Amino acid sequence: MNTQQKLTIYSITFLMLSLLFTSCTDLEEVVLDEELGEQTADPEGVLASAYDRLGDKTFVDHGGVFALQEYTTDIAMLPTRGSDWGDGGKWRSMHEFTWAPDNSIVTGNWNYLTNGITRSLTAIESIYTSEASTKDLFLAEARGLLAFYTYTTLDLYGQAPYRDPYGEDQTIQILQAEDAIDDLIIEVETIIPDLAALGEQATYNGRFTKEAAYGLLATMYLNRAVFKDRYNSSAAFNFTEESLVAGSNDMEQVIKYTSLLINSGKFALESNYFSNFSINNGSSTEMIFAVVQEIEAVRSGDNDFGYVSVARNQRPSPANRGTNAACTTPEFFATWTGNENDPRFSRKYQYTDGTWFMNDGTDVSVPAEDFVPDSESNAWFHFNSGFLVGPQFGPVLDGNGGFIMTADGRIAVSPLVMEKSTATPMDFTPELNFDNPAQAVFAQDQINRGVRIFKFEYDPENGNGTSKVDIPLYRLGGMYAMRAEAYFRNGQTGAALTDLNMLRTGRTREAIFGNAPGEILTALDEAQLYKEIGFELYWELQRRPQMVRFGTFDAAYTAKPATEPYRRIFPIPQETMDVTKEFIQNSGY
Repeated sequence: MNTQQKLTIYSITFLMLSLLFTSCTDLEEVVLDEELGEQTADPEGVLASAYDRLGDKTFVDHGGVFALQEYTTDIAMLPTRGSDWGDGGKWRSMHEFTWAPDNSIVTGNWNYLTNGITRSLTAIESIYTSEASTKDLFLAEARGLLAFYTYTTLDLYGQAPYRDPYGEDQTIQILQAEDAIDDLIIEVETIIPDLAALGEQATYNGRFTKEAAYGLLATMYLNRAVFKDRYNSSAAFNFTEESLVAGSNDMEQVIKYTSLLINSGKFALESNYFSNFSINNGSSTEMIFAVVQEIEAVRSGDNDFGYVSVARNQRPSPANRGTNAACTTPEFFATWTGNENDPRFSRKYQYTDGTWFMNDGTDVSVPAEDFVPDSESNAWFHFNSGFLVGPQFGPVLDGNGGFIMTADGRIAVSPLVMEKSTATPMDFTPELNFDNPAQAVFAQDQINRGVRIFKFEYDPENGNGTSKVDIPLYRLGGMYAMRAEAYFRNGQTGAALTDLNMLRTGRTREAIFGNAPGEILTALDEAQLYKEIGFELYWELQRRPQMVRFGTFDAAYTAKPATEPYRRIFPIPQETMDVTKEFIQNSGY
């Protein structure tokens, strides 16, 4: 990406303004509930600030929106592992469904998202009153970001704060999901003429373009029925109710907007599925709208999605390690039974000399051909991608700041053990078998349990925590998955099957397996559709809405009890309730 095309996302000029963006704990303390007064910010600076909220924890940190959208589902969980990851039970509360209005993850994400709303409103107001030549474009982007933050807040919390950025009335308004969803759809449709098409007017996939708007509109229409009937006890949502376009239903609008992207000619499925999540994924042909990450001096990108599943003794370099946190559940792993040859399940790494890292005990060594950037001594070991199950192998430290090497200078590959329980082999078991089935707590000698997901590449360049892997918010594979669901719910099973087979056969396995494509489905029912959506979009902040739509979110599974419909959304944080009386707590909390 040409850096000259970027907004100055990491410019610190906006930090010097009187618009205090960095704290959004109390709504009464931020611009949502104050009169802003004269704006001195330049349009590019305030728009950059609105974009910056995407990548400042919100959509890139595993404790951000990921925790609410994935740790509450069958795809991901973060157990307490011996002496690690207790943290007052906040991580387990996501999976055990014991969160309350004072939960720090619930509160933190509310603050991130409402701060995104604040920044977007401020950008709208500043740009609207400016005379900049880019006024129309920047204003449309700011409005698009406002819709994106607001939609996400309504999805997770059922309510969202708002104020009119165009008038003098700064009174806070509380949007309710069931009513606001239609207004959001209209708003996004309204700004499309002023948005740039991707690649035009110096835009790229980190900007809110026409294509990002199509992705958001498809998402809103797909979930519109849920927003309007959130507490439906049987999860029997009316997905084919009339849309905002006369003579068309919601699913037909999903089909319309996803088709605009699929048929645009701008995107193509990556044959290597994991290219979408690699260090070089900024050039992915599937990327529609993403959080662009870099390793820079002001604030670097977040490595959490690649780091959080990696065990502490799995080391991409002698200077890096994992954190042994998250895993998947036995229930989701079991959905892959019979589909282990799907190119999205796993992929082995091949070094340039032809060596494959098989991770099955047959490996003796791999070449030390790569080194961590800006390093002449930290050899870079490449783990495989996808689901890691069973005994694990890799490099071992030599005690002198490097890896154990072979006599001919290659990285030796050995069986691995757990760092904090060295008598425990690193054997990632699908079964979790908690001592107390109702609590996701492992003893120290049980910390190897749980299949790990290595979907996003671990970036070792600058320590364990930073990354330049972009985080996709909308990508082409997701559009095919959404369109398939819309076709199916609209009674067009054949068209749905075609789209799902595009996802299966458009990806191929490694050369060692003959670059074989995925197998074709010959029949489709709702259960298989649900599996296929999970196969395509796991670990991408989308599972919770999927489970709600398919009626599985309330069900019991490993360390998760059967729950009431009110748990489909999160409570308004208590600290917000205490200072902003306009909010009424969500039912059940």
